[in-house]
Amino acid sequence: MTEPFVKTPGWLDWYDGPSQPRFVPPAGAVDAHCHVFGPGAAFPFAPERKYTPCDASRAQLYALRDHLGFSRNVVVQATCHGADNRAMIDAVAGAAGRARGIATVRRDIADRDLEAMHAAGVRGVRFNFIRRLVDFTPREELIEIARRIAPLGWQVVIYFEAPDLPELWDFFTALPTPVVVDHMGRPDVGKPVDGPEFALFQRLLAEHPNIWTKVTCPERLSITGPPALNGERHPYRDVIPFARHLVETFPDRVIWGTDWPHPNLKGHMPDDGLLVDVIPQIAPTPTLQQKLLVDNPMRLYWPDEAVPGRS
Repeated sequence: MTEPFVKTPGWLDWYDGPSQPRFVPPAGAVDAHCHVFGPGAAFPFAPERKYTPCDASRAQLYALRDHLGFSRNVVVQATCHGADNRAMIDAVAGAAGRARGIATVRRDIADRDLEAMHAAGVRGVRFNFIRRLVDFTPREELIEIARRIAPLGWQVVIYFEAPDLPELWDFFTALPTPVVVDHMGRPDVGKPVDGPEFALFQRLLAEHPNIWTKVTCPERLSITGPPALNGERHPYRDVIPFARHLVETFPDRVIWGTDWPHPNLKGHMPDDGLLVDVIPQIAPTPTLQQKLLVDNPMRLYWPDEAVPGRS
């Protein structure tokens, strides 16, 4: 029998009834960063979790995918499930090959379990350095995990905040796999796009060709806020210069995702249709849009399949 759960006070549920985007994604577009929560009755949340979310099922995720005009998803293990990856793997299994997974694993995982995850569609692990979300994991344990997954061709996804990059630099650059940075390394968009903090992140990408980034989550990074404040169709204008600069500077190592169902947001819950309409603001040409949404995620997650739109 599963435990009853009560959502964390102030928890914002995902926005039901997103608008229809004006921007039409290219054929084969991938939502390369999203999650599922439970449902708690089927996949209980981890006892050590830092928050208790709403339910957000695979069926709801894939309904959103179809509504927004996307073809595939990369489902990232949510921290509320800890290292119990069953909900994520169930979501990937329910997509008929149109989803991949990013897991959370512990040092004691058996090789046969990693191989089973690979067969199920998992293609990476996530290392989270946001202390308000997870407990600290020793770096020697993380590097051991990275070395074990490297032969599978997996990637490491890293989540951190910009002020912590100098301390984490040596660890990140020693990882023996492709590395994908969540949410542009969470820059402070109140600082200049050409300032030293964001320049350090760009240097990380420039000096290490195995490092990629997700140009995601303007709703998390924005100071000016959502469009409801002024009726704009293209919201989060203060984030756009940061994301656009990365897309134009590193066009072959950027990917995009909704971050649905937007865990731990404060203040407002975004309309996912509006988030899609940010894409042409950060990737202003069809070529950049094709790379961001199709070519790049296909190379990372479906390298053996033909890329839609390419002969």
